[in-house]
Amino acid sequence: MFGGFAGFNNDKGGDWGENLLNKVATNTIRHLFTRSDLVEVEVRCQPSSKLLQGTIDSFKMNGRGLVIRKQFRTEEMSFETDTVAIDFGSVVKGNLSLKQPTQAVAQVKLTQADINKSFEAELVRKRLENLTIEDLTKISGGKPVSFTDVDLQLLPDNRIKLLAKASWGDRSIPVSLNCSLGIAKRRRIVFDNALFEPKDVPEDLRDTSKELTIALGKILNKMVDLDRFNLDGVKLRLNRLETAGKMLLFSGYAQIERVPQTG
Repeated sequence: MFGGFAGFNNDKGGDWGENLLNKVATNTIRHLFTRSDLVEVEVRCQPSSKLLQGTIDSFKMNGRGLVIRKQFRTEEMSFETDTVAIDFGSVVKGNLSLKQPTQAVAQVKLTQADINKSFEAELVRKRLENLTIEDLTKISGGKPVSFTDVDLQLLPDNRIKLLAKASWGDRSIPVSLNCSLGIAKRRRIVFDNALFEPKDVPEDLRDTSKELTIALGKILNKMVDLDRFNLDGVKLRLNRLETAGKMLLFSGYAQIERVPQTG
């Protein structure tokens, strides 16, 4: 290691510094996820001697198959920072510490299958099961209502179709809605203009199913808030979303106050 410092101003020393930072950054980022198929980090620093002062031009991360909090999988995620001021001493010790906050441009790709799998996560289920809100208890006669068996289908033009079952007591009624996806305050995903689709529901249940559909649309609008998924020291914000086949694409940015140690 001391040999690396001694030769840091030549190309070999610069490679040593960049390789060390790449390794530490990769390990740090990989530990933010429950598991991952691939995590790659590329440091950009010209000249490489700037590393000794703790300054790098940017670093870029590409990841595939990243699982957040055990149950939320992303097909792909990438981000690239602005200029970053780091504590190089922390890197030598195997850690990554920022001297000042930085921003990163981020892109995330989710598959339809992974979105549907996320509806089975505890964090999501507790917002859809055993609900006692007034809009629902009026329909159920005061009994808690649960929405289960959620099946979301991505459609062109940022639209989705969502099927589910609303249950209370011994009753189970299918729910079917079609709506457009949008972004509110750069942190919430909203389900706009939810429309009831009667063709998926038996005729004798349509009136009740329509009421449940309207109620479910309101619940969904309050459910997907990025602040619930923020890592310690990182604030996530969205600029754009887009449906593309069986994929949902997000672009936005992360405000990084400090490098989180765990996900």
